[in-house]
Amino acid sequence: MNNQKMEHCLTSMRSRSLGSALALVLVVFVSPVAARPLAYREVLPNGIVLLVAERPAIAIVITRVLVRAGAVNDAKDREGLANLTGALVTRGTARQTGPEIDSAIEFVGGSLEAGAGRDGLSASLAVLKKDLDLGLDMLRDVILTPSFPEAELKRKVAEIQAGIKRSEESPQTVAGRALARLVFPNHPYGRPIEGTVESVGRITRDDVVRFHRDLFRPDQTIIAVVGAVTVDEARAAITRRFGAWPKPAAPPATVAAAGPGGAPSEQTVKKDLTQATILLGRQAIRQSDPDYFALSVASYVLGGGSASRLYTRVREEGGLAYSIYSQVSPSTHGSSFAIGAQTRTAEVAKVIGIVRDELQRMGKEPVTDRELGLAKAYLIGSFPLRLNTSGKVADFIVAVEQQSLGLDYPDRYKERIAKVTAADVQRVAAKFFAPDTFERVVVGNVQ
Repeated sequence: MNNQKMEHCLTSMRSRSLGSALALVLVVFVSPVAARPLAYREVLPNGIVLLVAERPAIAIVITRVLVRAGAVNDAKDREGLANLTGALVTRGTARQTGPEIDSAIEFVGGSLEAGAGRDGLSASLAVLKKDLDLGLDMLRDVILTPSFPEAELKRKVAEIQAGIKRSEESPQTVAGRALARLVFPNHPYGRPIEGTVESVGRITRDDVVRFHRDLFRPDQTIIAVVGAVTVDEARAAITRRFGAWPKPAAPPATVAAAGPGGAPSEQTVKKDLTQATILLGRQAIRQSDPDYFALSVASYVLGGGSASRLYTRVREEGGLAYSIYSQVSPSTHGSSFAIGAQTRTAEVAKVIGIVRDELQRMGKEPVTDRELGLAKAYLIGSFPLRLNTSGKVADFIVAVEQQSLGLDYPDRYKERIAKVTAADVQRVAAKFFAPDTFERVVVGNVQ
């Protein structure tokens, strides 16, 4: 049964039968069993963290390399440097040009891609087991010896600048950037990953070379291998290509955790549109905080699905919004909680008023048994969907390593969610849902 069907069935149950049904679901997901570890973990002599998930029946081998060198490491006047570096590492190496890399990987039906996010730059390889040596050789080259051709840099700069200009036509993107600046005013998380047209235009090849030279280092690198490969095979293959990568004597660069901002503020971005985009947000907590699990449940009850309070009041009962949601977004150096909605311009004040009412009510009244059960059943029941492909497994184990959560996180997540009580939800809502603690952005033709 997929998650939508599960949620629909649970919604239609009477409250008396709901309790026993949900109890059965939770027992299935959290009962202690001798589960096979999600992956094998080892730290290589030069500091690389190697993660291996053996999947013997899967012919394709997925390899992810993540270097802790993301947009948080961009200089203030060079926003977009990590993003540009990620776009360039596959466009030429010491051994091959960008077109040669493309041809070689396409010839074996594989893929080799790279890109940067807030907290790291990653390269992703997918090849059949028989082509793993060829793929890993190219993966090594794009990480260790990218050539950053000047012509490719100019082309990528133009592409990124054009993309930034196009994105200004998206009210969701404009609102998201504005909210990030308000929620993280004194931290790199408040700056756009892709940079601005002006900042990207200032980046030179020397900047990119320096970023790679200073921040790409083995003791800041995670490599995950998932598929029809054993731990011994993966260790030998990775060591052969990355084992001689020297660990610098100097310690790696550090990034401060996001600190609290100032007093919450409101911002309106005027655009001649027939509907408005509303975002409310504030800093929250990461997965390492014990209250994260109760906050996840609270967020789902508030705005996590079609049975949520905001969806019911704003969309179903009021017909006031095209979409409305809430979500927790944890990252390595900070976390945010946000509520988003799209509505008619004339209804902005009414929608914001309902959101404020529901935020306040979450902290003053306990959620019902039905709401609590639905939220926990969905969060636990949907969790396996994060791990149902090799690519998702690779992404997940890299993420839990990057966040220092431990490879037992799936079991702990389900166990902790199952233990969340109505009192826990009310407590964290009182702490994180106070309406006056939220930054607010509205994009549209609002007075």
